[in-house]
Amino acid sequence: MKKIAILVEDLFDDKELLYPYYRMLEEGFTVDLIGSEKNVNYKSKHGLPMKSDLASKEISADDYDGVIIPGGFSPDYMRRTQKTVDFVKEMNHQNKLIAAICHGPWLMISSCNLNNRKMTGFHSVRVDIENAGATYLDQEVVVDKNFVTSRTPNDLPAFTKAIIKKINE
Repeated sequence: MKKIAILVEDLFDDKELLYPYYRMLEEGFTVDLIGSEKNVNYKSKHGLPMKSDLASKEISADDYDGVIIPGGFSPDYMRRTQKTVDFVKEMNHQNKLIAAICHGPWLMISSCNLNNRKMTGFHSVRVDIENAGATYLDQEVVVDKNFVTSRTPNDLPAFTKAIIKKINE
């Protein structure tokens, strides 16, 4: 059975966490919500609480097939926790799926070598992506090796289809 980590911190985008969460469960994958702390209710941009199953300091990339990074402002909080950065870095080192939407690439910028990679994200992070060495493409989903990236909640159907396809390869 495939196992997916979805990262969570305060001010996550509701749709960008919930849509992939339930789609991965529908596919029969095991899904863990990973925060900087375990059993904490993190609040979305609109106040929706989601409780973390585990803390990033308790997990290993060896235990997961992929990680999903929702957008909102939460990726800025995620990259402030070294164990979360280290987890994504190790997922990349193991060439496992890293999927990010909207502002999610902020965490990838802090965790991964993006030189000569193709990515997308919310238009305001374009400069950050390019400054990190990646080529920004304004497309609903960009798949480049183990990376799957999308721009906004409108791209969620294409985003989750690409994640599922990549995980099942």
